[in-house]
Amino acid sequence: MKLINKKNKNYTQIFHLFTEEEWAKTGKNFNKNISTFFTGKKQEIYINAQEEGIAYFIGLGKSTLQNFEIQQVAIKFSQTQKKNLQAVPTLVFADFLNEKQFEEFVKGLLLGTYNYPFEKTHPFWNVKFEIHFENASQKKLDAISQRALALCNGQTACQDWLNKPANLKKPDIFSLYLKNLAKKYDLKYTSFNRKKCEELSLGAYLSVNQGSAYDAAFTILEYKTTVKNAKTFGLVGKCVLFDTGGISLKNPDNMHYMKSDMGGATAVLGTLIYAAEMQLPVNIVAILPITDNAISEKAFLPSDVITAYNGKTIEVLNTDAEGRMILADGLSYMAKNFKTDFMIDLATLTGSSVRMFGDTCGAMFSNNEELKNLLIKTGDKTNQRLWNLPLWDVWKDDIQSDVADLKNISMKPIGDCIVAAKFLEQFIENHPKWAHLDIAGVAFGSVGYAREKAATGFGVQLLADLIENYH
Repeated sequence: MKLINKKNKNYTQIFHLFTEEEWAKTGKNFNKNISTFFTGKKQEIYINAQEEGIAYFIGLGKSTLQNFEIQQVAIKFSQTQKKNLQAVPTLVFADFLNEKQFEEFVKGLLLGTYNYPFEKTHPFWNVKFEIHFENASQKKLDAISQRALALCNGQTACQDWLNKPANLKKPDIFSLYLKNLAKKYDLKYTSFNRKKCEELSLGAYLSVNQGSAYDAAFTILEYKTTVKNAKTFGLVGKCVLFDTGGISLKNPDNMHYMKSDMGGATAVLGTLIYAAEMQLPVNIVAILPITDNAISEKAFLPSDVITAYNGKTIEVLNTDAEGRMILADGLSYMAKNFKTDFMIDLATLTGSSVRMFGDTCGAMFSNNEELKNLLIKTGDKTNQRLWNLPLWDVWKDDIQSDVADLKNISMKPIGDCIVAAKFLEQFIENHPKWAHLDIAGVAFGSVGYAREKAATGFGVQLLADLIENYH
């Protein structure tokens, strides 16, 4: 997709964008019968096919719409019209759009080309497809194009890895991909195998990994800028490639969805790709504790007591609360070995957060008012929303153990996402700016490109925006 600041005489394909108000104002300039079918409502599409070409009338809804809604409209348009669209120079009419809004439209067009497995077969990826838009300079259009492409590359990588079936993303396959990615983007790649993890005492991570047929891969990716005094951000993504629940076996009815238990890691992956392609003037340290949670004669057992990286002991009451075990070591390793301006962990962690919020937002916990507010604001702006939940010490009583410092779940049937956050807080080594995002309900769900639940790409736009605009 090329963006070009020009207007030819003749086009065989035109995209007309309208809000309801714009249509009310300018609709009379078109064939009056169109108003029978089109009023500018959000997601409305009217196709006007004539001898000389096809015009798509695209409704954006009320003029008070937020920028992300333009992206939503463009995604749906891209998905639903794939068969009709042509790879030709295309004029976009939308005088009332500002640059930011136009950028959201372009991002949506690209993101809407995603299906699994991702191949660039959509007409928008054809070299002959150009968007001609007169309302922004060529320099601005080039910048919009770069940002949209970088975001699309990050988000489609995130979606593709989450959607892959379990047998196509075994630990060695995913590790090889990350190694090649590090080469491509000049990232520093470090991965600790089981032997090295034992030397380093990454006990909580190893407890989950010990049942796996695959070697450990506690992986650190570092993106570095050449800009002096740049901020450094720590990201930890839960990376359980498949979660059987371990000895505390999950109900088999929906177990096939557990290929999605690496949603935290894929959000971090997409963010790294975006930062590297945009060459953002920041440093990012990403920790992905890669493993599956398998059943074998070596698997950890309920009642095991494990010593974590920071020396705290954990009584395992449920082996299906494995995400918090690997995150515990990820967080304390990050806090002890890297200096970061903020530390965020993302995880498809609890059924409790799904029961609480469904697919409307992620559950957020933070020990820092500024980071909390910034995340909420960024979530609202990108439509990857978060809702703040408490970290009161009263919840800490629920994870006190008789035989260890902590237990990995509370036996009460309530508030598990809060209990999990309180558990993780014991491993941040007093980091002053930490946030935990439980994205179990939002990383994987109903999407326009698939019949079943599939990857939404949640987290990439949230983190990319947060990091790019953090001051």
